[in-house]
Amino acid sequence: MMRRLPHKTKQFFFVLIKLSIVMAAFYFIYDKLTNNGALKFSDFWNYILKNGVFSTKTIILLTFLSGFNWFFEILKWKVLGSSVEKITLKQAAEQTLGSLTASLFTPNRIGEYGAKALYFPFGKRKQVMIANLTGNVLQMMATTVFGVIGLYFFINSYQLKMFFLKPEGYPFFGFLVIVLLGFLFFFRKKLTLKKFKISKKQLGFCALLSVIRYFIFSFQFFVLLQLFGVNLNYFEAMTIILSMYLLASVIPSIFVFDVLIKGSVAVFLFLLAGVNEVIVLSVVTIMWVFNFMLPSLLGCYFVLTFQPKRNTVSA
Repeated sequence: MMRRLPHKTKQFFFVLIKLSIVMAAFYFIYDKLTNNGALKFSDFWNYILKNGVFSTKTIILLTFLSGFNWFFEILKWKVLGSSVEKITLKQAAEQTLGSLTASLFTPNRIGEYGAKALYFPFGKRKQVMIANLTGNVLQMMATTVFGVIGLYFFINSYQLKMFFLKPEGYPFFGFLVIVLLGFLFFFRKKLTLKKFKISKKQLGFCALLSVIRYFIFSFQFFVLLQLFGVNLNYFEAMTIILSMYLLASVIPSIFVFDVLIKGSVAVFLFLLAGVNEVIVLSVVTIMWVFNFMLPSLLGCYFVLTFQPKRNTVSA
């Protein structure tokens, strides 16, 4: 039989794994900023300096919006996570930001499921994954519902002729809505898996938080467009922004390259409205920096200080 590893050896490997995750996160962030094929970092930096985007007031506003964006995500996870095992807002913040860092370089943020599960006892980890899935489905619901509405007005405004953006292609998006509504119906009563339960009231509250988050980062995108001098009113800009998030969300991606996908979709959509490509890519990059890069760097601290739960299940 194989001998069990000494406790100190286990601790060493555990620390090594945490350091590897943090180093990988730093590398992917650095690589994204310096080796962006769509927009060179030097060009991006010179462009925002030229346009005076990063004034003190702007930085405060963007930080404020990003902070609220993640506060509502943390609050949502507190409700969902507490359905498995009672957690505080501080613990929810640690788990949310730590798992963000750990999932930064995994396809479609799949690593988030395993990372959050590690914060709970072994016997409850399946329930944690269901709770996390519930939160992601609710967020996707907001993206799909409002995205379809935005896409409808966008199509009518620009009279696009591609099949999936014509009336003949509406069933495709209708199918997405039906599937997501099916998930919502499944969770609506009381989703029960062993000791995991979520009530209608909790589910409705989490859905509301998802909608609030959605409009916070959509509004943040609009604010950046205005700072770059884009001549689009709120309604015109939002129809494109909502369409962009919908189309980008259905394309599988490695999370760190999510900005490239959103950038490509955004460039295509905004070019139809006559918006300069460099402006669009700069806005997408700034959104990524404030909403993902900075929270991921904060999450590095929680990864390094993480201590796994013992493999026990509380009564």
